[in-house]
Amino acid sequence: MLIIQKKLSNLFYLIIGLPSTAMGFALSIQIAVLSWILRTKFNLEIDQIGIVWAAGPIAGILGQPLVGLISDKMWFWGGRRKPFIIIGGILAALMIFALPNIGRINDFFGIGSLMAVAVTIALTLDLSINISFNPTRSIIADVTPDGQPRTKGYTWMQSVSNLFGSGAYLMGALISNYFLIYAGVLIVFLFSVVPLFFIEEPRELTKSADDKDIVSNTKTQWGELFKLYLAHSFSWLGIQTMFVYIFAFLEQKMPSMQNLPEAERNANLGQLIGWSFFILNAVGAIWPAFLLEPMSKTVGRVRTQALMVGTMSAGYFGIVFLASSPFMLYAMMCVLTLGWAAVVSLPFAIMSEKVDKSRMGFFMGIFNLSVVLPQLVASLAIGRVISHAADKSIVFIISGFSLAISAFLWLFVSEKKKTE
Repeated sequence: MLIIQKKLSNLFYLIIGLPSTAMGFALSIQIAVLSWILRTKFNLEIDQIGIVWAAGPIAGILGQPLVGLISDKMWFWGGRRKPFIIIGGILAALMIFALPNIGRINDFFGIGSLMAVAVTIALTLDLSINISFNPTRSIIADVTPDGQPRTKGYTWMQSVSNLFGSGAYLMGALISNYFLIYAGVLIVFLFSVVPLFFIEEPRELTKSADDKDIVSNTKTQWGELFKLYLAHSFSWLGIQTMFVYIFAFLEQKMPSMQNLPEAERNANLGQLIGWSFFILNAVGAIWPAFLLEPMSKTVGRVRTQALMVGTMSAGYFGIVFLASSPFMLYAMMCVLTLGWAAVVSLPFAIMSEKVDKSRMGFFMGIFNLSVVLPQLVASLAIGRVISHAADKSIVFIISGFSLAISAFLWLFVSEKKKTE
């Protein structure tokens, strides 16, 4: 074991966050370019794009729990989580490379259906991310002690991930989405594989002395978990609605999108999306380590989570009423960063202290259902609602109400123990 791991140095916290950063970067590319490519290059309709996006959550429903369960019990290639991170990272890089080549792949194989090829690539990409995301998060719990060190692990993970995620959107906004795609292939591969040479996984997963086995306290623990899952699911219902359908809002509401030639309008749409999500991740990268971690020491993780999610709800309604220009859209995106930073970091630390540590991979997989099931609802049911709505502000109205419900439900989740 390297000295940086023994001492839990800041460098080690940085390293253990890189594999998750790789998967976050892959997801950022998917968010930035998938709807954009399907809309501008292949002319798919809103509900068709929703169907393509539904492929990922479907993959995640079985993918993450299964991978988590297997990784808890198996050991090969020098680790429990490492093999799945490597496999998923390589597959994700390949599928990112395939995104702009959907048409060529369709023509080469003579499939005759862009929808079929797009769904297959989206399914494989999201399955690849799901293969790796669970182990990249579980490995942090495996190599950090309970309490504040683990909170630090997850907040640092998200700060690093948001920083690089913002870089992804910046590439798309300043250069092009195609540059982002091909740069992403290299970044996802390197960040998935190289850090694993500096992390030593424990051969046996054991519970700390003060942990209560979930089997002996099933009613209390499962009750808390279900409350957490429900609160988290409403967060992701709103967030995924924004990710998938923001293009519909921008096409209708931004004056800069009107009366432009098609090529210029498509490029402008890509830039608006790129800048919006750049801000979401760049500003959001500040909060996990510098606000959420110290705040959680004072008021607790759960209260911090509820407050940040409530702020995000307010930001969504702010977009509905105020975002009539790119400047106001970006200003409201800054408000959203507080909730976004919390949603993708604190729930992992909260959940990890409510379960049997020797089954962390399995419970991380179950936890993922509170992400993918709302994504599935957003991709299918909400897509139809938005498609038929005359006013595309419905995108952010749905998001705002979803986050408000989530903030309310978080108030019913209890802290397992005070953060030390």
